[in-house]
Amino acid sequence: SPSRVLHLRKIPNDVTEAEVISLGLPFGKVTNLLMLKGKSQAFLEMASEEAAVTMVNYYTPVTPHLRSQPVYIQYSNHRELKTDNLPNQARTQAALQAVNAVQSGALALTGAPATEGGLLPGQSSVLRIIVENLFYPVTLEVLYQIFSKFGTVLKIITFTKNNQFQALLQYADPMNANYAKMALDGQNIYNACCTLRIDFSKLTSLNVKYNNDKSRDFTRLDLPSGDGQPSLDPNMAAAFGTPGIISSPYAGAAGFAPAIGFHQAAGLSVPSLPGALGPLAITTSAVTGRMAIPGVAGVPGNSVLLVSNLNPDYLFWISTGVYGDVHRVKIMFNKKENALVQMADATQAQLAMSHLNGQRLYGKVLRATLSKHQTVQLPREGQEDQGLTKDYSNSPLHRFKKPGSKNFLNIFPPSATLHLSNIPPSVTVDDLKNLFADTGCTVKAFKFFQKDRKMALIQLGTVEEAIQALIELHNHDLGENHHLRVSFSKSTI
Repeated sequence: SPSRVLHLRKIPNDVTEAEVISLGLPFGKVTNLLMLKGKSQAFLEMASEEAAVTMVNYYTPVTPHLRSQPVYIQYSNHRELKTDNLPNQARTQAALQAVNAVQSGALALTGAPATEGGLLPGQSSVLRIIVENLFYPVTLEVLYQIFSKFGTVLKIITFTKNNQFQALLQYADPMNANYAKMALDGQNIYNACCTLRIDFSKLTSLNVKYNNDKSRDFTRLDLPSGDGQPSLDPNMAAAFGTPGIISSPYAGAAGFAPAIGFHQAAGLSVPSLPGALGPLAITTSAVTGRMAIPGVAGVPGNSVLLVSNLNPDYLFWISTGVYGDVHRVKIMFNKKENALVQMADATQAQLAMSHLNGQRLYGKVLRATLSKHQTVQLPREGQEDQGLTKDYSNSPLHRFKKPGSKNFLNIFPPSATLHLSNIPPSVTVDDLKNLFADTGCTVKAFKFFQKDRKMALIQLGTVEEAIQALIELHNHDLGENHHLRVSFSKSTI
């Protein structure tokens, strides 16, 4: 079962503490480490169970590498690491302090105090990327695959300037841009070539007019392809229209093929260098500019999810549709905690899967993967169904019906802070606090938006509480013909 302590096997003898810690960094703070070099094993403790779950989900389909050797990760039976009385822990603690100081943005180098959320002045959510030693082509898809590891990628523009291949890439959150820059600057995409040079752009947002092989806005699938560029076929749009969160948008059944270093595919014998991105080595199909998504092979744009470990009483929550419009739901007759969920399209299915897989709900860890079924069949007349199949395709609650809807911009991973909107003027702070407290949540903070009192942020005790509150209170009738709208927020109070 999930634990914030992870057990790593087959780690190389000559590996350093900092290299092992770096495997966990993209997913959150690493709080402790125990190296068992004689056994080629290590235990890594993350700050939260959520971070550990995200890390395991990411590395299940994409095997991580240390010094070009594959490393295997699983949950440990330990709930925490007690290493105070062990010898030789001084080096480990020094490595942890150094890495976490860099990660929290408290870099003494700039002499500037870390501002809100550990960000320094000049750090924006847009990165400028230059690729040096361009021996092999680097496509927009390859950049998306690599940078999605560190957060939701919203937009990418690629171009050639001064005979150099460059890109501008916008994240949903500047913290993600900061992590990506720290982890990837100076790394090679392929062995011994295609070196990434990354800094922050002066731009705060990118304006993408066309979706083609040079530019892409992942929040708007309705943009034209422009200048006669071949447009993406719909299957590709489905694969890439998904803003990827850290746990790879294709985690689970639809994980990427085993990473193949490019030199093997090209038949070159380039020695494998420690600087090459081990876990990010690109699959050969991606090198040709097409991505193979095993598990979705032959299922062009599958929009049906298999959701398991659910409490069936709360299945209707999926119809709140935080990550897409739910069209049909079918609870399995002989396994009531499993259900098939048909989303409006494949993009929304990928999005729902990537954000919900591994989340804890009513004490159980949810599992979400792509189903082998293409559609959820409605029962034929006279066929006994016992109300297990529901059709929501004409529901008035759908959030994403309009192409280019603003709602696409407000999709964030589950968090303890919820965004509330559509609040009528007569409803007070205490009314809303009590409403959430009645669902069993701890309300830690609340604030109305200064410019628009119809909206507010509420911070609850845990992510699990926030998911439960969203399920129970989205579309709650507040009177005066106002139904409360609830979604996850990227802000904190």
